[in-house]
Amino acid sequence: MHDLEESTIHCPYCGEAITVLVEDIGEDQEYIEDCQVCCRPIVIGVSVAPTGEASLSARAEDDTV
Repeated sequence: MHDLEESTIHCPYCGEAITVLVEDIGEDQEYIEDCQVCCRPIVIGVSVAPTGEASLSARAEDDTV
């Protein structure tokens, strides 16, 4: 089982800061999680640098990549 890390993101729809749990699997990942405030779907992306450091991004579901 991988570790879960707590991170704070801002909803791209309502702007509220929300806390999400991100599973550290050591590779890039993308998933959808509903905003805890406005309930709209947020696409959460996790990018892992060669150094192992992860960065988190959040975008609206209808935004292009």
